[in-house]
Amino acid sequence: MKFQPKASHFINGEYVEDTSGAPIDVIYPATGEVIARLHSATPAIVDQALNSAKAAQAEWAAMSGTERGRVLRRAADIMRERNRELSIIETHDTGKPLQETLVADATSGADALEYFGGMAASLTGEHIPLGGGDFVYTIREALGVCVGIGAWNYPTQIACWKGAPALACGNTMVFKPSETTPLSALQVAEILIEAGAPKGVYNVIQGYGDVGASLVTDARVAKVSLTGSVPTGRKVYAAAADGMKHVTMELGGKSPMIVFADADIENAVSGAILGNFYSSGQVCSNGTRVFVQKGIKEAFLKRLSERLATAKIGDPLDEEVNFGPMVSENQMNIALGYVEKGKSEGARLVYGGERIEGDGFYMQPTVFADVTDDMAIAREEIFGPVMSVLDFETEEEVLARANDTEFGLAAGVFTNDVTRAHRIVAGFEAGTCYINTYNLAPVEAPFGGSKMSGVGRENSKLAINHFSEMKTVYVSMNDVEAPY
Repeated sequence: MKFQPKASHFINGEYVEDTSGAPIDVIYPATGEVIARLHSATPAIVDQALNSAKAAQAEWAAMSGTERGRVLRRAADIMRERNRELSIIETHDTGKPLQETLVADATSGADALEYFGGMAASLTGEHIPLGGGDFVYTIREALGVCVGIGAWNYPTQIACWKGAPALACGNTMVFKPSETTPLSALQVAEILIEAGAPKGVYNVIQGYGDVGASLVTDARVAKVSLTGSVPTGRKVYAAAADGMKHVTMELGGKSPMIVFADADIENAVSGAILGNFYSSGQVCSNGTRVFVQKGIKEAFLKRLSERLATAKIGDPLDEEVNFGPMVSENQMNIALGYVEKGKSEGARLVYGGERIEGDGFYMQPTVFADVTDDMAIAREEIFGPVMSVLDFETEEEVLARANDTEFGLAAGVFTNDVTRAHRIVAGFEAGTCYINTYNLAPVEAPFGGSKMSGVGRENSKLAINHFSEMKTVYVSMNDVEAPY
């Protein structure tokens, strides 16, 4: 087994194994072969990880922000030095092409560690003067032990997006990656220790849903940050609420992308490709409902099909390949099932729609046209390379239709009319919006959704508020008056 780690879990600065946990096979999506076998955390492992995080938290929080930031910045440097090695692991974990993982995964994780590392020393409270000489001051405090629950599409990035702000604020973390992609987070934990993080500050345990549930409901946990589907998010949010825990929920979407007739067609097609087929369509913020103004619909579809025909599909370790397999056979079958639904509902299949024969979990990038708002392919999150193209005529009509969804993660507009662009994004019911681009997520900017797509924000200064709380201290400089 080529990518077998030293053990399944990383707790208190060391690899830890307990083979009595249920086996987790790591399957390389490009071939279908098992490349590693890990074990789900037993209750004893969960207990060990939480105790480790709890024991380390006070010492970590007592360090200055400058000291904590130095550790995170060192970790960012190590991650960048090892980018190729980490990217190869990520490609084996997820099936994403190496061409993509080299620029979008460990590098993005390093950006988060560097950004929050740089911010750690600046996390302060404030002085609030009051009348008569009294004043208030505030103290920003860590929450305690934070739990991160990751998704399988960006395992390295998510481990850092959650870990970096948590650690910058003085919290410790127990991170559970998706059982589909368990390898990458172990590398993050190792690197943090190498960078000087005290033992127990960042722990990784593997597991299925039952392990996540046991973490979310544990009294030692102060905060839960989940990246996942809406059904999972509902369960986790409800369980966390029972213990009045802080939560961040970064969930799914069925995001709209609007292309007006005056848009630059090449840029709009590029945006649609990035918003539907990057990572083989397995991105939560994907703009999978592409509304194209009627006058340019056929020109848009023609150019999209021409460019999709140039996609290089194949071995994801070949750096020329830019479209890889889906993460698992199950996920591929879900997406292929939606292709059949699209056909049966009367949508016009413009491109793709087939499984690619051979080893691995490959399917063609797929485009449907003449899609209507009530079709399943236009309403339900597919999480695969299936694009729905819908017609529209007026701005008012398309905005109402774009917002007619329970989701609200992302939305985009392509137009050369600058006032219309700003008018549209002001009307979008979505947390992350784009004008003449799509799916960029720099660490400096908040990322997250509204409606059923989530609660709270990842990245940016806002993430600090989600991983800390303010203590208010009222200081009286005067005698205390009482009514009796």
